[in-house]
Order: sequence, then structure tokens, then C-alpha cells
Amino acid sequence: MNSMYEILMALPLFHGVSYAKLSEVVGNTKLHFLKYLDGEKIVEAGDPCTHLKFLISGSARLSIVNSDGRFRVSQTIDAPDVIAPDFLFGRATSYPCSAVATGPTGLLQISKMDYVRLLGSDQIFLFNFLNLLSVNAQKTVDGVLALTTGSLEERIAFWIVALTQRGGKDITLTCRQRDLYAFFGVQRSSFIATLESMKERGLIDYSATEIAVNSRADMLDLLARNSEG
Repeated sequence: MNSMYEILMALPLFHGVSYAKLSEVVGNTKLHFLKYLDGEKIVEAGDPCTHLKFLISGSARLSIVNSDGRFRVSQTIDAPDVIAPDFLFGRATSYPCSAVATGPTGLLQISKMDYVRLLGSDQIFLFNFLNLLSVNAQKTVDGVLALTTGSLEERIAFWIVALTQRGGKDITLTCRQRDLYAFFGVQRSSFIATLESMKERGLIDYSATEIAVNSRADMLDLLARNSEG
């Protein structure tokens, strides 16, 4: 079994922190360890984000659904990862997604106030968190440009990237095709042609109600290549 130090070091917001500092954290911070069985709800969309929730073992299925339930983006994240960390602060401090354990799953939970103290205690904690926020902000800027001037596949890629986390896998976009091509403002023939092109290049698979993404990294590469072109 991994030591407490190894568990914390593996978490994305703890990278690079010294052993001495982590020993201090373990001694002075209330760390809550929780266990979930397969299918148990970890987070409900709309719950207040009052704690950072780190996956330390197992995995969770995260889903974001629009208000009328017609559009859903789902992803799986594996330990070590953290559930929606960029909603701890700011104007919207409620979880945008639901999270369900997929198999036995372990969680480490730290309250917002305790995490604020950690951010002030060591620059590495602060830099890790600022870097995470900056990556997400820059992702949004690139995506807005794709939505306004990019190709249809760029806009699809942005939706997928914007609504999933960096470590997300097994990503699915569930929605009726007619709702999607109406939203993107294109003809059905153009929409299907784009999906077929993306499928032929190994980016996605699709059906009448679902787009399955083979790799989130490929969606990022698609946006990056087109922004450089």
C-alpha cells in the first residue's frame, strides 16, 4: 500500500512539494478519507463546492447535462485526479457535473478553508493551482475563437475539450443528431460528412445519438494545429 507521502505526491495539485512540507500538511490539515462502492454517487450536479475532492484510488464517471436533459457529456477520470477543482472559487461555486464511482473508489477531501491555508503556506501549492486555472482559461479563449470562426470539427472538438477534464477518457457526447446540427447551424449532410471524416481519421466513433471520442488529446491537437495554421 502506498504511503501517505506517495499518495499526496501523486495528486496533481501537490506535485513538487517537499517531503517536509507534506509531513507538515498531514500533521496540521484535516484530511478526510472516504470510500465509495461501484455506482455510488460522489457528487451531484449543483452541489456546493466546499471541498477539494481528490481521487486517490479507483475511478469516477463524470457527467454534465444541460437544463432540458437533451445534451450530455460524460467522461471517466482515474486516480490520481481531482473533481472539478476550478469551481472551488469564483462566481459559480457549485459542481457542474455529477460524479459516480466506477468500481471501489477512494477519495481524499480537503475543505476550502484548509486549502486556502495550504495555498498561503507554500508557493508550489499556489503555482500548481494557478497553472490549472490558467490552462482552463486559455482553453476557453481558443474554444471561443473556434466557435466563431473555426470549422465544424473544431467546434465539436472545443465542446468536448471545454466540458471534460485533462485526464478524461471514455468520453461520450450524447445528443440526437438533429439537435446537434441545429445547434451548430449546419445542414445535416455537412454534419454527417464532418463526423464521417473524423471517424475515418480515428478521432471518433458515432451513432444516431452518441459521439464517442477516442482520445481527448487528439481533440486538443486538432484545435492547436488549426490555430497555428
